[in-house]
Amino acid sequence: MGRIAEFGPKMNGKALMRINRSIPRCTVIPELAYPDVTAAADWLCRQFGFRVRLRIANHRVQLNVGDGALVVTELRGKGVDQAHSMMVRVEDVDAHHERASLGGAQILRAPADHPYGERQYTAVDLGGHVWTFTQSIADVAPEDWGGVSVEL
Repeated sequence: MGRIAEFGPKMNGKALMRINRSIPRCTVIPELAYPDVTAAADWLCRQFGFRVRLRIANHRVQLNVGDGALVVTELRGKGVDQAHSMMVRVEDVDAHHERASLGGAQILRAPADHPYGERQYTAVDLGGHVWTFTQSIADVAPEDWGGVSVEL
């Protein structure tokens, strides 16, 4: 299993969120969609000072800036508008999902484990905004599932 992170909430002096090399360490991660992911990532790095953290094929690029992160995603034109979404790291994705479901959030994807070491679900809020909540369940090297580490 993954190492325990040195950031985030603590219990008895021990951090609760795991470190996973396949996801940025910050808690809130904006996801912005562009028609050309590579061109957008290159532009954001050149113009705004971001650094490429991780490339995932030609459809996702994780960028770092300071202690923050941003994910550039592929623009898709179907269903719910996902051009702008948020990813939030939580300690217990199943408990979070249950609370959101009982509170009336529209669930797009139920909690599921992914090969990149995250358990995630996706919901839509009352304003139509898409949110993915993620829990690190293992520390996985991006190369183990097809990613390319650039600056982890």
